Order: sequence, then structure tokens, then C-alpha cells
Amino acid sequence: MTGVICGTGACVPDRILDNNEIAEFVDTSDQWIQERTGVIRRRIAVKETTSSMAAEAGRQAIEEAGIKPEEIDMILAATATPDHIFPCAACEIQEKLGAVNAVCFDLNAACSGFLFAYQTAQAYIVSGMYRTILVVGSECLSRIVNWEDRGTCILFGDGSGAAVLRAAEGRNWVSAAHSDGKGGPALLCQGPNAEESGKTGNLPGQAQPEGDGGKRPGISMDGKAVFQFAVRKVPEVVREVLDANGLTAEDIDWFILHQANKRIVESVAKRLKTDISKFPMNLQEYGNTSSASIPILLNEMNRRGMLKKGQKLMMAGFGAGLSWGAAVLEWGI
Repeated sequence: MTGVICGTGACVPDRILDNNEIAEFVDTSDQWIQERTGVIRRRIAVKETTSSMAAEAGRQAIEEAGIKPEEIDMILAATATPDHIFPCAACEIQEKLGAVNAVCFDLNAACSGFLFAYQTAQAYIVSGMYRTILVVGSECLSRIVNWEDRGTCILFGDGSGAAVLRAAEGRNWVSAAHSDGKGGPALLCQGPNAEESGKTGNLPGQAQPEGDGGKRPGISMDGKAVFQFAVRKVPEVVREVLDANGLTAEDIDWFILHQANKRIVESVAKRLKTDISKFPMNLQEYGNTSSASIPILLNEMNRRGMLKKGQKLMMAGFGAGLSWGAAVLEWGI
């Protein structure tokens, strides 16, 4: 028994923030950002929230799966930016969808979040505990970004993606995941109880979370260290999963990587000696949406008819923790 994806969905905010607009309040330019990251524009939540976007993405995935919300046994929400500390985002998604029979909890692995949540869902399905699981990655990173730091504010965007997994007869593919807490300082966001808090704030017209007094944590990053970590560890873990499943890179139809930086994706393709055409990217439109990036891209490819039944996909996530992992799956829709 294995979990097969039978529906996908995505939701992004209406507000588009392009590089030229960012250049109006930090010392940067469209050319500078594109050359270093590949990002052209990103979406910023104004009226949307982490849970509202997640619920819409989940609704689309449930609709495509052809099931009722009541058939969902579990909701796993991967997020580092929930609307509230508690109740968890997954419970808020449950309420919005009417998935009254689902057990719910959140998982925070930052940019590796959706991949880790997918692996968790597979473990529950393989064990026989649950048969139908909604996995969601959703983020409002704009609310924790330091908009005075050009090294980080140019990178991130908001959005949500979702997938429904249902138990089916099929191969249980071996996946892999790793963490290195010593590397944590390379990509850090201080919590509300930290001794120091970054300078954060909303863009004009962006809703401010209630009760925070305008004081929120800010993302700090050692860009060089994160880049070196990603281009080294992602090819390693992809090869680990390929070897564990008796596959080669040539057997994979699509490599769906976390959408952090165009140069990272290109470097991974080069190290795997695989044509870049197998590495779709949409980071130019959305920026780095952390746990939402893989499912947003997966949904776009699905809705555009790029994914064919029986194709083999390799998903790979990497980010804060430090954390990284990969999973292979056979497309079943």
C-alpha cells in the first residue's frame, strides 16, 4: 500500500510586487535581483492569510480528487508562518473546509516542510492508520521579512499549495531526509520571545496581524553558506534516493525542487549531469515561498498537462534547520 497523489491545488495572493517596486525602498535593481536569484516578481498577502490560502488550495485538491471533505482522515499543514501559535493552521483549514473527520497538526521544517509532510503522510498511509490525507504547504513570509534588508526581502513571497494522497496498491518508494542543527544560524528567524527582534513591517495596504504591536521577527541569512549547502546536499540526497530505489537520473521525468534560487537549481542539474529542461521553475513569478513552493509548482505542472500518468517525479526540499530531503513518486492522476 502506498499514497498516490490524486488531486492538487494552489492559491497565491492577488497583490504582485515586482523588483522595480522593491527598488523604490531598498538599494537594489531589477537587473541585480534577476542576475542573482532569477526572481522577477512575487505575491504579497494583503487580505489573504496562511490558513485562507491553504483552505483554497485544499479545496481545489479535494475537488480534483473527486472526494468529499468528510473523507479526509488527516490534514498536515507545513508552515513556518501560521496565523496563530494555536490553534494550529491545520485545524483552521479543517474548519474552513468542513473536513470534520480529519485529525490535524502542523509541521515546521521551513523550506523542506512540504517534502517532510509528504513523507509523514506516506508513513501514515503505509502503516494503515489513515487512507486519505491532505498535505498543504502555506506561507505568509512577507510578514516576517525585514523590508530594510535587501539581502533577504528580495527573495520571498507568499502562497499555498496542496495535494491529496489516497491509499492505493503500488510500490513504496524509499525517500530520504536529513537535518544539521549546527547549520541553523545560516538561515534564521527569531521568534517572538527572542532577545532581539528584526525590523519588520508591512508593505503599504498590507494587513497587520492582531496583537503583535507591530513587532515581529525578521529573517536573517548567510547567503553564501546557504547556497553552498544547497548545491552540495541536494545532489547528494537525490543520488541517495535514486540508489535506494534502483533508479538513475535518466529514469526521472521531472525534478521538482524547492524554488529558492535559479542558480541553485541550475547548479543541482549540472552536478547531476541532467538537462536543465527536466528542472521546471516558477520562482521568477513567486519568489521563494518556502513550504509552498513545491506544491505550487506541482499544481501548475498538473493543471498545464505537463504531468503524465506513470511518469516518475523527484521532489527535493532544502532550507532552514538546516534540513534537506528527497522523495520519488509515480504520477497517478
